[in-house]
Amino acid sequence: MIEAMARSYGELQVGDVYRSRFGRTVLEADNVWFTLLTLNTNPIHFDAAYAATTEWKQPLVDSTFTLALVTGLSVADVSERAVNLGWREVRLPAPVFAGDTIRAETEVLEKRESRSRPGQGIVTVRTRGLNQRDEVVIEFERTIMIPIGDAHRD
Repeated sequence: MIEAMARSYGELQVGDVYRSRFGRTVLEADNVWFTLLTLNTNPIHFDAAYAATTEWKQPLVDSTFTLALVTGLSVADVSERAVNLGWREVRLPAPVFAGDTIRAETEVLEKRESRSRPGQGIVTVRTRGLNQRDEVVIEFERTIMIPIGDAHRD
């Protein structure tokens, strides 16, 4: 079995901020494939001629790809052993384009023991996705459920 390396419930402290170890450059193929896989028919994501007529003059990366990417970039920091309970307050203050390199920054907002599941903790985090110019391209809160005890650590 592969053991998780993520932080435990006890290691996550309110106010802590974690920056993703890696960034990820978004490729044109990522955007086109993701758009096609999710049956998103908005031409702003895959039709360069149409996109050229918009204020951005180029295809926008599908925002749900950005949400998935930034969530994934934050997993090693806060949720590798957790269950995602949901996102809220998702904002997209700046567009993402093919060629942008995205990284994640996650702050622990609150934590508590679960009232309905003994041995589990509920942690709320705010994650921001930043591009290579440090512009925030996405921001959201996420609630996760994570084991309080850790049988795999000493």
